[in-house]
Amino acid sequence: MTEDVQTMLAEFDDVGELLQYFIDEHQEFLSWIGTTVEHVGEGTMTLEIPYDEKLSNTRPNAPETERADLHGGVAATLIDTAGGLVLRTKVDEPFDISVATINLNVNYLRPATGDLSATADVIRVGGSVGVSEITVESTTPDGETKEVATGQGAYRIFR
Repeated sequence: MTEDVQTMLAEFDDVGELLQYFIDEHQEFLSWIGTTVEHVGEGTMTLEIPYDEKLSNTRPNAPETERADLHGGVAATLIDTAGGLVLRTKVDEPFDISVATINLNVNYLRPATGDLSATADVIRVGGSVGVSEITVESTTPDGETKEVATGQGAYRIFR
């Protein structure tokens, strides 16, 4: 592990705080859409994005009282981001690797109408490729939480 990374790790109480720092300071798009790290464990993590009208599909004739659905790309972004980041929880030196998406599969199940939460789980991490599965949930207008998308990603790991 490089000295810079060791110094930075010492400044944070846990990996989740460090990942949040990197999102806020070095991932402008993820920061702009409000991405937060909610949980990090070995082989699993959860990221969230709050509902924001700027991320929705506009419907010109929709009643003002009806909330617009979030654009599907927001869920896909969560799937890709959580799927790649979670692989770091299963390698010896999580901050000494780079991860790039090889393949991403997204299955949309229903419209997302509220805050999004993506939970990613590692399926396998090999020497140069990792695979993860991700489930995205959203709150409905009546307050229920339902799955809105599932996905699987394959990622190249550069050590």
